[in-house]
Amino acid sequence: MADLSVILPRVLIVSRRSLRKNKFVDFVGEYHLDLIVRYGVVPVIVPRVTGVHMLLDSFEPIHGVLLCEGEDIDPSHYEAEASGLLPEDDTVIDKEKDAIELSLAKLCLERNIPYLGICRGAQVLNVACGGTLYQDIGKELGRNCPEYRRVVHIDYEIYDGHRHVVRVVENTPLSEWFRDSLDGGKVEIRAQRFVPMAFVPDGLVEGFYDPDAYNPEEGKFIMGLQFHPERMRKPDSDEFDYPGCPAAYKCFGIGPCPPAEKRVIVNNFLFYIYFFYYFLGWICCVF
Repeated sequence: MADLSVILPRVLIVSRRSLRKNKFVDFVGEYHLDLIVRYGVVPVIVPRVTGVHMLLDSFEPIHGVLLCEGEDIDPSHYEAEASGLLPEDDTVIDKEKDAIELSLAKLCLERNIPYLGICRGAQVLNVACGGTLYQDIGKELGRNCPEYRRVVHIDYEIYDGHRHVVRVVENTPLSEWFRDSLDGGKVEIRAQRFVPMAFVPDGLVEGFYDPDAYNPEEGKFIMGLQFHPERMRKPDSDEFDYPGCPAAYKCFGIGPCPPAEKRVIVNNFLFYIYFFYYFLGWICCVF
């Protein structure tokens, strides 16, 4: 029987929508779910359906938010016009998902709820704080970048196996975990509250965090990673390329855990509820 005195942390994850057999299907990448469950977190999937952004209060209590994967963010959210540079063969804008995830990101920032953003989730965090994005880094950033500093951010033929060089900033959480990266960045101008943790040679930010909101042991965790640590695995294996790959999920999983005193309060509350119904049942039997 489960120990009711222990409250498992609930982390919200917004689903991604895909078209299958002429119908939309919502899904979340299994790697993300596996990792947070491994570290004692209960995933609560928020479906990407119309109107959900108005019902987020119904998902309380929210102990953490993990945002990952998805379409490009509508440029209007960072006061930019669609430049026509959005990749035609990659993504489309999903305004409903934008509304849901930006609302959750702002909620985390306002209430200091632990937040981990992977890829799109990092972009959402940046935009929620007033930062901007490149709509197509290959065309926008590459125009003014010297040849020797140019980087191939995405290779769809070997998506999970693609790697490129990054410069990790010392004395940041990322420097304690690992030093390689993959995937294509989007973050252009970081919101002022964030500190970069890694750069690509072309100048793009690959990871950032809020140092004033980072102390997992105290439930503080606000971070965005532009790459996919959950995908950095050896070919045909679930073994990670580097021991530090799951570290972000592990530290994030520590953050949402309710303090011990809250567990005691809930335990006492459940005891009184149990005692009340036991007493009520005894009264009914007597009379």
